Amino acid sequence: MKLGASEQIITCPHCGYHTRVAIDSSGGDQEFFEDCSACCNAIHLRLHIDELEQKVQLFVDADDEQNY
Repeated sequence: MKLGASEQIITCPHCGYHTRVAIDSSGGDQEFFEDCSACCNAIHLRLHIDELEQKVQLFVDADDEQNY
């Protein structure tokens, strides 16, 4: 994923539904929650910016296990 604002398709770690989330990497590293539009469970998203490689890493989990 490139730096800046974009939209990313993720898979809900609870139900497996594919949903879109808006990502804005201009604010640096971030941690936030989005609700799944299918099952309404909270999805934990962690955004990390690798300055050296100029890449954005998005980690998606349900707070109890890590999926990426």
